[in-house]
Amino acid sequence: MTAQVIDGSAVAARLRARLTEDIRAFTESSGRAPGLATVLVGEDPASQVYVASKRKQAVAVGLEDHHVHLDEGVTQAEIAETITGLAGDPTVSGILLQLPLPKGLDAGPLIDLIPAAKDVDGLTTLSAGLLARGKPGLRPCTPSGVIELLDAAGVEISGARAVVVGRSELVGAPLAQLLTQRDATVTIAHSRTRDLPAVTRTADILVAAAGRPGLITAEHVRPGAAVIDVGIHRTPEGLRGDVDYDSVAEVAGWITPVPGGVGPMTIAMLLRNTLLAARLQRGEAT
Repeated sequence: MTAQVIDGSAVAARLRARLTEDIRAFTESSGRAPGLATVLVGEDPASQVYVASKRKQAVAVGLEDHHVHLDEGVTQAEIAETITGLAGDPTVSGILLQLPLPKGLDAGPLIDLIPAAKDVDGLTTLSAGLLARGKPGLRPCTPSGVIELLDAAGVEISGARAVVVGRSELVGAPLAQLLTQRDATVTIAHSRTRDLPAVTRTADILVAAAGRPGLITAEHVRPGAAVIDVGIHRTPEGLRGDVDYDSVAEVAGWITPVPGGVGPMTIAMLLRNTLLAARLQRGEAT
């Protein structure tokens, strides 16, 4: 068996094409394009690259670019003032605080200053509560992208046994909730899970989001399972994920590559969330 590759770059491109049309229609009807505010603190090279990519893609689909770059020495209070200002700006539909922040700054309270209706990363406490209760709201981008990839590949979620390896607030925990809301039976595994291969081999859908390169090998995978690799790591051999791709591709039914799998979907879902936020703020049903 050789797994079918789920091409995240292609799925993301199709989504951006649809968004371009939807954003154009929204702009014509409302008189103003949705606006995405990115807040970058400091000079971290990786964060600068990520934010530049998000801004470029936002402009390409027709969003307004509201970018704020704060110096490394900025205080917690100054960042809070910036976020509060953006929260009250009617031209800003969504706010994204790029993480991680420089040492000495506490991201949690700053994130919670973002109104849930503008929380395009889906990371505030209120957004997490809305997700947990199954209420309408903005969902975290990477977990949403995983669901989108499964749907695009035709993987049946309802009734499936899903195992998510990783329990982070950014990916693992919200993804488990999204899968549950789609009627999957979900197990969350993590660093203290005993006999991990025995757990993961029960999965029809296996998501690796543990942050450990090459953790998931062929012995972890039930034949024919859909394997989604959320991890991305820079190694001497190049970029690789949490999945040992070559061995797992011989067992799985579907698999995402690294790069070109989940990564492109994260930004695409951010763009979709920005349009959704703008619609919610106008009182439009979605």
